[in-house]
Amino acid sequence: MATGPEALTFLSGGTRLAGNLYRPDRGGTTPGVVVCTGFGGTQDTPSVVAAATTFAEHGWAALTFDYRSFGRSDGRPRQVVSIRGQLADIRAAVAQLRRLPGVAADRVALWGTSLGGGHVVTVAADDPRIAAVVAQVPFNGFPRKVEGRSARSQRALLRAMAGDALRGAFRLPPGYIKAVGRPGELAVMASDEAQRTVENLASDTWENRVAPRALWSMMRYRPGSVASRLTMPLLVCVAALDRETQGEQTDQLVRAAPRVEVRTYPCSHFDMYRPDVRERVLADQVDFLSRALATA
Repeated sequence: MATGPEALTFLSGGTRLAGNLYRPDRGGTTPGVVVCTGFGGTQDTPSVVAAATTFAEHGWAALTFDYRSFGRSDGRPRQVVSIRGQLADIRAAVAQLRRLPGVAADRVALWGTSLGGGHVVTVAADDPRIAAVVAQVPFNGFPRKVEGRSARSQRALLRAMAGDALRGAFRLPPGYIKAVGRPGELAVMASDEAQRTVENLASDTWENRVAPRALWSMMRYRPGSVASRLTMPLLVCVAALDRETQGEQTDQLVRAAPRVEVRTYPCSHFDMYRPDVRERVLADQVDFLSRALATA
C-alpha cells in the first residue's frame, strides 16, 4: 500500500517548485525514486501518478514535481521548456528527496519519460550517487525526418519557432502553439496518434500549449553523448513503433551506456501512456528497480 500524495515545495535556483511525495505504508528507511515528466508534462497526469503510486506500493518513496513554469510550480513566462532549467530542477528534486527523513540518500533512483527520459541520463552522468536510472522512450535528439509531418507543416513550425525566439529576445509574451495536435495543425507533435493520447494526458494542470522557442535548444540536446559516464544500472524502455524518439537516436544512447538493459514493446510512443500498456511497462520497471536498489 502507498500513502499520499503529500504536497511539498522546494527551491531550484531560487524558483519555487511544487512536488508530491508518495510513501510506502510502512516505517523504516526506504529507497527513493524521483519521477520526471516529459515535454510539457505535469506531475498530476495519470501516467506520472501511476508510476509514483506503483513505486510507493513496492516500498520506495516517490517524488513527483512540476518543472519551472509548468503546473503548480513558479516561473515566468509560463509553459516555456528550458533544458538547462529542467536539469537544474531535477537536481533540486534529488537533493530534496535525499534530505527527507526515512529516505536512504544513497539509494535514490531516477525515472523519466520522453524528454524527461533524456534528462535523467544527463543528470545521472554527473551524479554517481544515483543508484539506478529508468529512461522510458528517452529523447536523444530529433529524428532526421519526422514521419507524418509535411514540408509545409515543417516550415510553419520553423516560422513559429523563430518568431517565438524573437519574442523571447525582446521579453515579449510567448507565441504559444499546441503541444499536441492533429496532422496539419501547428503543433510540436502532430498526428492522429498523438491527438488520441491527449485524453491520457488530461489533468487539472496540464495545458495543451507550449512556447516553441524550446525546440531550438532541443535540436542540439543529445543525452546519449554523456551516457558513457553512467556508473549505475540503466533500463531503457523502447516503443518499437515510436515516431517521436526513433530507434536510431535511442540505439546511440543504448550503445554508449556501460550497464544497460533494454525492454522493447510493440507499440508507439504515446501508447506507452495507455493504462493497459503502462501496467506491463511498470511491471518491468519495478523488476529492474527491485534488483538495482537491493544492491545499491
